[in-house]
Order: sequence, then structure tokens, then C-alpha cells
Amino acid sequence: MLALMIHAHPRLAMPPETRFLIQTWRKRATFGDLSTPAQRAALARSCVRPASRIRDLGLDRKATKRKILAAPPTIGSAIGVVFKEYADLHGKARWGDKRPAYYQEVDVLLRLFPDAQIVHIVRDGRSTVASLKRMPWWPVDSIGSMAAWAQAEYCARRDQRRLPADTFHLIRYESLVAEPRTVLGALCTFLDEDFDEAMLEPHRVSDVVPERKHWHENLRSEVSTGRVESWREGLEPWELGLMETVLRRPLARRGYPLSGAGTRPSPRLVVAFAWEYAKRQAVMHKRWAQERRDAARWAYPVQQLAHGGGG
Repeated sequence: MLALMIHAHPRLAMPPETRFLIQTWRKRATFGDLSTPAQRAALARSCVRPASRIRDLGLDRKATKRKILAAPPTIGSAIGVVFKEYADLHGKARWGDKRPAYYQEVDVLLRLFPDAQIVHIVRDGRSTVASLKRMPWWPVDSIGSMAAWAQAEYCARRDQRRLPADTFHLIRYESLVAEPRTVLGALCTFLDEDFDEAMLEPHRVSDVVPERKHWHENLRSEVSTGRVESWREGLEPWELGLMETVLRRPLARRGYPLSGAGTRPSPRLVVAFAWEYAKRQAVMHKRWAQERRDAARWAYPVQQLAHGGGG
């Protein structure tokens, strides 16, 4: 919904979700020295391969590949070409990208695009878990979903503490649907853009969402507060009780009062959550440490460069 609100702005383009940015980044050693035509061609092929979901952007794969080949020889420039092509297709001056997994990858995004502005939206974890239960693509159980929300909340707090105010902006979903004009106005100030009334009607640009993503059907309706407390119907008593026990502090920190309506969790469930969260955190921190080591010894530039730019 927030992506469509941004896309409704006459200067801002937000494409449907793709799957190539982080995958391309993690394969950067495969491409190596992009000053060679063969390596740039390999990178271009990777960016426009069918699995990247670039077809959802409505771009011509061959034309996009040619523009990547003509771009400055960095991974950031190649990725930027794809999104710039999408922005041009829609007559927009600026582009963004949205994917839930990005909350773990902010440092990577800022390496690729040093002037990027990060917008993080947080929602009541109980409603998030209730929503994920209905998603056909979500691969984990309720306890895994709770751990994922807790991890996203951890990353949001970390980024708020360490990133400048003109780089990181946090939006609360419940505030957005209750007072969209106020919240979007603040977002536009952060982005250094004028607020536009079209942002209040994201359903008018919902045609950019692929029809196969039927789970996004609510995006075709007007903005509503109707899903704010979806957890009341979407969670079982044991799920609600467990979440309000193990995540009471982050829920309260974001202004979500506890209901006390769930059943008291067993020690086994509390341990299961703690194990899942610790495992996720360990994997994420290990990857961050590896990224820092790689950055220290990487020999080639990665950030997006303007055409004709260098360094």
C-alpha cells in the first residue's frame, strides 16, 4: 500500500517487487572486473534473467540489457539502469524499490546507492503474523513469523539510532491509514518532495501490481483502517498469548497495547520462540560481519555512478 502511495506521486516511481538486487549483489565476485565487456554482459544477463521478475516491470529485456552494457561499470549502476528504465516508462523523475527482506540489507543498499533514502514501515506484530498466515508464499510457521517481526523491529531500532535523519524515515502503518495526509506529508518532507493529493488514492495505480498476486486484492480498495486489528480474528489464543509474552516490550515501544486476551504460553513455546529468534539473529549478524570483511578487501567500485562519471 505504501509503495502504491509513493508510486501515485507524479515524480516518484515504485515498481512491483523484483528479486534481483540482493541476488546480484551476492554474486558480485562472479562478475569481478566490470571494465571488461564479457563481465558486464554477464552482469546484464543476470539482471534481466526471467527469475529476476523484471517482466513485472513491463520492460523490454533486450533494450534494458543494452543500456546496462552502456552504463558505468559498477553493480550499482547496472541495477540503477533497471529501475531508471521503469521510472522513465512511467514518466517519473525518481525511483525506489520495495522488498520486505531489505530491512536486513540497509548497509548493502547504501553501498550501492550512497544517497539512498530508506523508508521503513512498521505494523503491529500481531496483525503482521495474522497476515503472514494467509500468504501462500510465506514458508514458516507462526513462531517463525513472530521471530521475523521481532528481527525487523530490531533492525528498525538499530537504523534509527545510527543513520542520519535525512537517510532513514520510519512510518507506523496504523498512523498511515488513520491519518494518511499527515503521514504522507511528513514522508514527502523527508524525500524533499511536495505532497500530492494523488498519494491518498493508491488504488488508482494498483494496476502496476501483477494480477497473479491475488493476496494483494485489498490494494484495489480505498485506504481504510479496517485491517488495523486484524489479529483479533486472525490469531489463535495460543499465538496471541505467546506473542504478547515474548514481544511485550517491542510491541509497547511502538505503541501497541497488550490485550491480555490470549492463553498463557507454555515454557516449551517460549523456548521455541527464543531459539528461532536467536537462530535468525545469528545468521544475520554472521552475514553482516562477512559483508564488512568483504568490503574491506573488495577491489572494484560498486556504487551507482552517473553516466560519464568515475571514481
